[in-house]
Amino acid sequence: MPRSSEAGPLARTRRGMTPRWKLFGTALAAPVLVIACLPGMKGVPKNPAVEAEETRLGYDARTDAHAAELLREGREIFRYDSFGSEDFWGGQLRLHEAILGAEQGGVGPGLTPKQALQLGLKVDAGQLPEILARAIDEGSVSLDEPETTVALLRAHSVVGVKAVTRDGEVIGVGITCALCHSTVDDSITAGIGARLDGWPNRDLDVGQVVALAPSLKPFSELLGVSEDQVRQVLRSWGPGRYDAELNQDGKATRPDGKSAATVLPAAFGLAGVNLHTYTGWGSVSHWNAYVANTQMHGKGTFFDPRLDDPERFPLAARAGHGNIRNTPDLISSKLAALHYYQLSIPAPKPPEDSFDAAAAARGKAVFEGKGQCATCHVPPLFVEPGWPMHTPEELGIDDFQADRSPDRRYRTTPLAGLFTRQKGGFYHDGRFPTYEAVVDHYDGHRRLRLTTEEKRDLVEFLKSL
Repeated sequence: MPRSSEAGPLARTRRGMTPRWKLFGTALAAPVLVIACLPGMKGVPKNPAVEAEETRLGYDARTDAHAAELLREGREIFRYDSFGSEDFWGGQLRLHEAILGAEQGGVGPGLTPKQALQLGLKVDAGQLPEILARAIDEGSVSLDEPETTVALLRAHSVVGVKAVTRDGEVIGVGITCALCHSTVDDSITAGIGARLDGWPNRDLDVGQVVALAPSLKPFSELLGVSEDQVRQVLRSWGPGRYDAELNQDGKATRPDGKSAATVLPAAFGLAGVNLHTYTGWGSVSHWNAYVANTQMHGKGTFFDPRLDDPERFPLAARAGHGNIRNTPDLISSKLAALHYYQLSIPAPKPPEDSFDAAAAARGKAVFEGKGQCATCHVPPLFVEPGWPMHTPEELGIDDFQADRSPDRRYRTTPLAGLFTRQKGGFYHDGRFPTYEAVVDHYDGHRRLRLTTEEKRDLVEFLKSL
């Protein structure tokens, strides 16, 4: 007899299904088999670059080591590398001869340390030989003798001036980035102390220093004027000022008759800042190459065809400043480390007793609100990310300096460490002597209608940056 129909469906189900324990076992076995096969997979070799990297330092460790080396190299370059400029300052201008004086094989009376300090040159106490540092501290060495200046040069302690020596004799000088963009903390005496890299040396009278040179023929020939006229222009600059476009466009004065020189900018707090200089010629690295080649007169490579315009930059076009090539190139290989070091220098903080903290807190609200300052000076960079360029009309000032640059605009200046730039005034040419003058200008130009209290608080906030 056939079985009951109740057993039929069950029997059919069992015959048509794989037992659950077998499915579970298969599920476990599949990934195990795949994983087991991976290390032994044939015909799929490792990336050779990855395989090679396994024998070296870890990638992160290599990056850290590279960063540390760039920082070290960049600091050395910033402080001590003359880029071969001694051939210009020593060889052509013979500036070292004026420093030495006739009694030491040079010309004229020579330059004493006291005179050098009065010109704004600085002495790095950390580079002084111990015996000389002690003698200066005790006053047992004369600061009125050019011989002492030569001793400081030999010790490489004059900030930004690099002596070339032979058998102990100074036979030339070059200059470094630190000449204009470092100062000291005056910890020993005024002008002598520990280095402060990145701070603009607003005491340095660059023009007066250069005017000491026995020969200014290279400038005279480029500008098409006499050497006496060149000296007159140089001496018109004043402390903390320099004209980095004079040898490009030949404009020594503004339309109002004042010097065309601008105040020295800071070289700190540049991380995250796109364009450098007051008129945004280019990136920080572009400006480093521009200055090293065309202003410091080092020997390198520089390419900027915008300078080939004979109408806007007649001197540059004639001299070929838009395409400079030197062999050997003593600059280009150093630009990366120099750039890295500059980006690593933080903006200094003002002394706590130099501003009213409570008023600064209120001023911050004005800065970010009614004062509209943060529209351009975007915290925490205090400059717009991107292309921070503005027309003269936007700023409410004349277009003279803007027109000397390729884009005919002014760049938003980063405000961090603003207190270090009080001497010489604010804006590119120092036209506003105080914080209050800057605030008053914008209050009127932008019709902000700030109250006296709001202005006072805003000034305290600017002091606190």
